[in-house]
Amino acid sequence: MTIIDIICVPARTGFFRDDQLSIASGAVHDGFLYRGEARTAGFSQIREAGISVSIMLILSDGQIALGDCVEVQYAGAAGRDAVMDAAVIVAEINNHVRPLLLGRSPEQFRPLAKEIELYRCEGRPFPAAVRYGVTQALLHATALVGRETMAEVVRREFQTNLEIAPVPLYAQSGDDRYISVDRMILKQVDVLPHGLINDVSTKLGVNGELLQDYIVWIRDRILNLRVRVDYAPRLHFDTYGTIGVAFDGNLDRIADYFHELSLAAEPFALRIEHPIDAGSRDAQISTYQALRRLLADRKIPVEIVVDEWCNTLEDIRLFVDTGAADVIHVKMPDLGGIDNTIEALLYIKAAGMAGFCGGACNETDISARVSAHIAMACGADQLLAKPGMGVDEGIMIVGNEMARVVALISADRYERTLHV
Repeated sequence: MTIIDIICVPARTGFFRDDQLSIASGAVHDGFLYRGEARTAGFSQIREAGISVSIMLILSDGQIALGDCVEVQYAGAAGRDAVMDAAVIVAEINNHVRPLLLGRSPEQFRPLAKEIELYRCEGRPFPAAVRYGVTQALLHATALVGRETMAEVVRREFQTNLEIAPVPLYAQSGDDRYISVDRMILKQVDVLPHGLINDVSTKLGVNGELLQDYIVWIRDRILNLRVRVDYAPRLHFDTYGTIGVAFDGNLDRIADYFHELSLAAEPFALRIEHPIDAGSRDAQISTYQALRRLLADRKIPVEIVVDEWCNTLEDIRLFVDTGAADVIHVKMPDLGGIDNTIEALLYIKAAGMAGFCGGACNETDISARVSAHIAMACGADQLLAKPGMGVDEGIMIVGNEMARVVALISADRYERTLHV
C-alpha cells in the first residue's frame, strides 16, 4: 500500500483566531468582535474567522486518510509560529510534502512522522501547522492500512502498554460562562468550566473578587443541579496571566488568593491555568517553581497548569524536569507533529505528573478526533472537548469518538476485519 496522491484545500475551523496582544492591551468588545487596531503581525483585525487546510492522502487501494492543519486561537503569541496563511500552507504541502511522501508506504506511522518533523527546507522546519496536519493524516493512513484504530497504532508503535480507555473530558465555556456551566453539569462533564478569565477589570476583578464569586456560583450550581450525588467535577480555570497582573506578580499575595479560591471551590478540586505570564520560558519556570513551593509550604490544594511558554516537546520536558507545574497543557497544534504530543504525554506520565491533552477551540472535527485517540493511547489525565466554544459540539465530537474507539477495540477482531 502506498500514497499515490495528496490533495489539500483551505477549510474552516470551529472558532476564531484572536490577536492576544491587542486584547491584553485593552481592546474593547463590540458585539462578538473587538474594536481597535490589530497589533500582532499577520492579523488584519483583532478577531478573525479561523482557517485550516485539510489534507487528504490518497492510498493505492482507494482509501483516503485525513488530517487538518490548524493553529491555536491566540496565534502568533508567546513564542508560537507566525499567524497561519492558508496559501502558504498549501504551497508548503504541494511543493515539499508532496514529493516527500508520494510513493511511500504508510504501514508504519512513527518513522514517517519523524521524517516530517526533521525535514528542513532551506534550513527551516515545516511550519507547526503543516507538521500537525500531515502527521494526523499519516496516523490515519497507518490505521487504515492495518485495519485498526489510530489509538491502537499509537499503543503498538510507541509501546505504551496502556489500556485504551476514555479519559476525563474538559469543556470550555468561552465568554458564555454561566449558561455553559449549566450545559456541562447536565452532561456530567468531568472537568469544567475554562471560564475565559482574560481581563482583570471585567472577569477577574482588581482584587480577584469576580473569579472568586464565579467559583462560588459554580460550586453551588453543581451541588444544586447534579443528579448523582457522586458527580464531582474538577474545576479548571484558564486565567491568561491576569492573576499576576492583578497582584503585581507578588507571589505571597497570589498564594493567599489561591487559598481563598480553594476554600470557595470546596468540596471540588481546583486547577488554575496560566495564572502568571512571566514573559519568557525561563522566567515562567522559575516563577512557577517558587509559587508551587509556597503553595506546598502552606498546604494550599491548588494545582498550577502551565500553558504559555511551554510550546514544544523540549519545553515540556524542561517544565517536567524542573517541577515547574502540577499539570502540563500539551497544546497539540503548538507542538507540530502529533508524534511530539505522544512523546510529551508519555514523558509526563512517566514522571508521575498530569498531562492535559489539549489544543484549542480553533481546531476542527478531524484534529479533535485524532486527539481523542492519542489521549486514550497515552493515558492522558484529561482531554479538551474541542473544537468551538459551544460546549455541546466539542463534547459530542470528542466524547463520541472515545466511545466508538473503546467499542471497536472491545469487539471481536475477526468480525471487525471482515467488515471493514
